[in-house]
Amino acid sequence: MGVAENPFFAEELDGWHGYVEWEKYPEKRKQAEKILKQNKFPPEPEFQFVPLPDTNPILEGTRWKQYHEVLGPTLKNVPQESWDYVLKEKAPDMTHKRLVGNAITSNQDFFVRNHGGIPTIDEDKYFVEIGGLVNEPKKLTMANLKNETLFPRQSNIVSLQCSGTRRIEQIHEYPGDGDELINAPWGEGAIGTARWTGVSLKRVIKYCGGLKDGAKHLEFVSADTYFKKGKIYNYAVSVPWRKVKANEVLLAWEMNGKPLPHIHGFPLRTVVFGYIGARSAKWLTRINALPKPSKGPVQMKEYLYYTPQIGKQNSAYSNGLSIQDMPVSSAIMTPSDKSQIVHDGKIHLTGWAYSGGGHFPTRVEVSGDGGNIWYEVPYHNLSQKYFHAWRTWHMDLPVDAEGWLELVVRCWDDALNTQPTYVRSAWNWDLHVTSSCHRIKVYSINQTKPATGQRLAELARRGLSIMPITKPLPYDLESEEAYDAEMERRGGRDPEE
Repeated sequence: MGVAENPFFAEELDGWHGYVEWEKYPEKRKQAEKILKQNKFPPEPEFQFVPLPDTNPILEGTRWKQYHEVLGPTLKNVPQESWDYVLKEKAPDMTHKRLVGNAITSNQDFFVRNHGGIPTIDEDKYFVEIGGLVNEPKKLTMANLKNETLFPRQSNIVSLQCSGTRRIEQIHEYPGDGDELINAPWGEGAIGTARWTGVSLKRVIKYCGGLKDGAKHLEFVSADTYFKKGKIYNYAVSVPWRKVKANEVLLAWEMNGKPLPHIHGFPLRTVVFGYIGARSAKWLTRINALPKPSKGPVQMKEYLYYTPQIGKQNSAYSNGLSIQDMPVSSAIMTPSDKSQIVHDGKIHLTGWAYSGGGHFPTRVEVSGDGGNIWYEVPYHNLSQKYFHAWRTWHMDLPVDAEGWLELVVRCWDDALNTQPTYVRSAWNWDLHVTSSCHRIKVYSINQTKPATGQRLAELARRGLSIMPITKPLPYDLESEEAYDAEMERRGGRDPEE
């Protein structure tokens, strides 16, 4: 098939703007991939060995935008439309402090992580297909799914966490794979907790007559277009049937009592309890029962956890562990790294703690000296326990020392799992699952110390601030008379003999 000068790939369904189906039409996919091959795109950005750009977004997705543009009018505007949804539905001023201000994350503050563009789907024209190794394949509309005589409603508080949470710590110390589409330099905020409402996928499978012999996995296929190494796909992932059978996979249409925002999968998404966020597929088009895990690239070729001696020189899709359950993890959200803090012997910390796979945080500990002495966060400073959700926490950490300190947090879950001490122990080539103890450096200014209190008082008298500490004082540190008197008390600079 020749490549048209003005390519056109029709949207699959009326009322599903931005949805082009690739998996069902191999010839159409080959045509699109030929177009991608014939075009020259900029190289992948370097964001590990050089400083991150001061832009919003940090990585602007130039190649990703151009992939859409060369494939014609149905996809050309999807990147801008997606960004417009983000600007409309995501809080522009979301801060770390506000993220852990409540145990339930507001829809506006919930992190956004999509692998493709955001489609615009008319709920009245929406349906999801249930097929593969099911006894009675079905096509279900939103009206069917919301019919409580067919499917009892289920609502659960569940945390979703990107496996790239805190990746920036690995990048700063030990760079790894630089694929901008999956290895973006996330900080501590790629996690959130919401009350999700919908129906259990287990009940939907039962409504479809159950599974045929040999069916062991459920694949979720989405409406967004995904690019990988010159190939084009619809987003697809899978989970084992045992996860579905435990009523831990939800087909959700509500988030915190409101219809799903477009950026979070409107009108229907999966929510997989305790797994990496990548398994909770958005803009669901169909569910296939399979004998083996999905061969989609996100399932087969990505979200793999390698040993430390695996890298660019020897990595393969088969020699990494597939990441499913999220391990125990935690983070200090305030203060932020490199903060300069004036305090009276205590520094107020806030953060989150989480453990996936049905485990939950039971203890959070913080250290003010890099991890030698640990203080337990009082139980009443932890948010409520849920089987599938984080716990937010806060504590006034006793701090006597001044100067640069390393503050650390670690979490223990109900199975007594805890975190590796250092990021080196958690490093892996794909830079996933930074589960090591979270560390930040702060500059401590303890105003209860006499000399420090005097310096702060003098600065206040002169109308000056001690911040930033790197800015030199504009006046002498002490008078000549004070210097002479102190030198006399100290016995001078030099020995007598």
